[in-house]
Amino acid sequence: MSDQDLLVTSADGVVTVVFNRPQRHNAFTKAMYTEMLDLFTDLKDRPDVRVVVLRGAGGRAFAAGNEISDFLEADAAAYEEWIREMLQALFELPQVTIAAVDGVCVGGGLAVATHCDIRIATPDSRFGYPIAKTLGNALSGPVVYRCQAAFGESTTRSMLLTGRLVDADRAYDLGALVEVTEDLNGSIDKLVAEVTGASATTQRATKRQLNAYAARAEAAPDFDEQMLREVYTGPDFTEGVRAFLAKEKPKFGQGDHS
Repeated sequence: MSDQDLLVTSADGVVTVVFNRPQRHNAFTKAMYTEMLDLFTDLKDRPDVRVVVLRGAGGRAFAAGNEISDFLEADAAAYEEWIREMLQALFELPQVTIAAVDGVCVGGGLAVATHCDIRIATPDSRFGYPIAKTLGNALSGPVVYRCQAAFGESTTRSMLLTGRLVDADRAYDLGALVEVTEDLNGSIDKLVAEVTGASATTQRATKRQLNAYAARAEAAPDFDEQMLREVYTGPDFTEGVRAFLAKEKPKFGQGDHS
C-alpha cells in the first residue's frame, strides 16, 4: 500500500481517486482537501477525461469525515467554508462523477458522495451525519441541501437531528444509490462503460442544467456564515472535539433556547 493519502490514477478517459488512509477510516486531512481542490480545478478543463471515480481504500470505509485534530489548528468556520469550495469544484465538474462506497460513508465522506452524480455501494455500507452525537457542530447550508436532494427531507432531518445512520438498502429505496452490489469493481466497470459509450455532449449539457437549478435551490441562507461561526466557537463543539480526541462520550449542554 502506498504511503500517499490520496491516490490518483488515469487511464482511458477515467480518473480514479482513492482515499488512502484505511487505518483512519480514510478520514480527510487538510492536505487531502487541498489535493482534491487542485485536482478538480485541473479536471474542469480536461475534455479527454469522461469519468471521475471516487472510492476509499481498505474495504471498511469510503471516508469517515474529517481528521478532527485539524480543527485544533484552524478557524473551524473558515475551514468549513474552505471545504465547501472543494465540494463545489467537485459538483461543477463537467465529467460524470461516481462515488463507489464500500463501508462507512459519514461526515465529510457523505458530503463528497452527495456532490457526485452517481452513487453505488456494497450491502454493508452506511451513510449519515452523526455530528449531533459526536462533535456538536453544524454543516453549511449547501451541504445539508445536497444531502436532502439525495436522501429526501425526512431522512436528512433524521440523520442530522438524531445522528442515525442509513443502511445501503434504505439508501437505495430512497434513490440516493443507483445500485447496491456485492461486486463493486464489476459495477464500477459497467457504469464507466455506459458513461464512456454515451454522448459527452448530452452529459455535459444535462449536468449544466441540473447544476444551475441546484445553485438556485441550494444557496446558503443569509444567516449561514454567522450561525456557523457561533456553532464552532460554542461550548458544544469545544466539548465534542475534546471528547472525540479523548475517546470519550461528549457531555453536551442543553443549548440556547432563546
